[in-house]
Amino acid sequence: MTAAGLPRTQFHVMTKPIGPVCNLDCTYCYYLSKKNFFGEDNHWRMPDALVERYIRQYIAAQDVGEVNFSWQGGEPTLLGLDFFAKVVQWQKTYCPPTKRIVNDLQTNGTLLDDEWCRFLKNNRFLVGLSVDGPEGLHDCYRRDRRGRGTFDRVVRAARLMQEHGVEFNTLTVVNRMNAQHPSEVYRFLRDELGSKYLQFIPCVEPKGFAAVAPRHWDRSLLPPLGAAAARPGAAESVVTDWTVDPEDYGDFLCTIFDEWLRRDVGEVFVPIFDMALGVWLGMPASACYFAETCGKALAVEHDGSVYACDHFVYPEYKLGNLKESSLLDLLYTDRQMRFGLDKTDTLTQYCRDCEVRFVCNGECPKNRFLYAPDGEFGLTYLCAGLRTFFSHIDPWMKLMANELRAGRTADGVMKIANGQHPAAAASARPRIQTKLNARCPCGSGRKYKKCCYAMDQERKGQSL
Repeated sequence: MTAAGLPRTQFHVMTKPIGPVCNLDCTYCYYLSKKNFFGEDNHWRMPDALVERYIRQYIAAQDVGEVNFSWQGGEPTLLGLDFFAKVVQWQKTYCPPTKRIVNDLQTNGTLLDDEWCRFLKNNRFLVGLSVDGPEGLHDCYRRDRRGRGTFDRVVRAARLMQEHGVEFNTLTVVNRMNAQHPSEVYRFLRDELGSKYLQFIPCVEPKGFAAVAPRHWDRSLLPPLGAAAARPGAAESVVTDWTVDPEDYGDFLCTIFDEWLRRDVGEVFVPIFDMALGVWLGMPASACYFAETCGKALAVEHDGSVYACDHFVYPEYKLGNLKESSLLDLLYTDRQMRFGLDKTDTLTQYCRDCEVRFVCNGECPKNRFLYAPDGEFGLTYLCAGLRTFFSHIDPWMKLMANELRAGRTADGVMKIANGQHPAAAASARPRIQTKLNARCPCGSGRKYKKCCYAMDQERKGQSL
């Protein structure tokens, strides 16, 4: 496929109206250093005329019924309520009757109060609240500029939003510390904070490369898969001390998946689980980092500059500026389409031969800085953990996909998930077909007589 042949589909923009400005000083924040790209003489606020221009263009460019605006930072609440009141008014002005506006706001929560919550509720904003787990784990890296922990202020924000009926999700950065406590993190978010939609974002940062675009990294300093140099805490590590260990990340996801499977299917939503189920059903990945190609998730900065991706805010990936060009024209340039296609074209042979390639697709290009076992460069740092996780959930995803194809709800697997392999558990459910030489309905791909039927017979023999 050529860049010119990439189809025009729905796209998404991370809007940074305050740029890399925040009232916190989180250890692992990759965005505060972006100030260096904008110069010192900067007001760090998107001018009203530019906001209005952007809103008008973004609505017009979206060929869908629901137009989603994502407001991030830095910390966007530093702009104040008046800024977002204008945003809502401009959206109403430029939104035609055939479209509907949806807003989401990513925040650390520390500035939210009753007035903010009333506004968010009345204007139906979905809030993404950053929280990394219970107090000790959250405050490990999420501190303010005076070095104080922020846990109490974040919990207060969650309680305020609950009181006002504001819909919110939790966004948890999976780092070196909290990755070692998956059950503690999950149960805190679910039971104590009351979150029903939990996003887990792996923290991956090569040491000393924050100000250098990936294409300019010194590959001689980067390690092969499994090397000690890739592991946080190692003396020769090329990643920061807060970067998640890839194997810990895989175990983190597996542990949470197992608990979710036993009691929370249909009640608690974890995007990576939902994405995986969609892929096992034959749909394309809903998350850009697992999609076959990328390039449809741009970033717009406070000064109107447009970048290929939120994780590629470097001069080399600047597409232009809304002051001189239209958003649509910048999106559909050969340069941006080439950026999206490069995700597939630069996939290592190790990835192409991998049994979970269909769901992983080499993960996000920003994390591809390992050498594969055959010496080819460009393997994702998270490879070991993702292989473990996707292999672990494979039998369950096949079973859940089979349940949905049969017209049943996927949450039925909770009744059979405790202590049984899903291939065996599938025999407890009504079958679509039971011919011995037909494909097994559990989704394993094997014949029924060599899969669930054989396991049924074995179990019956053991019970005699």
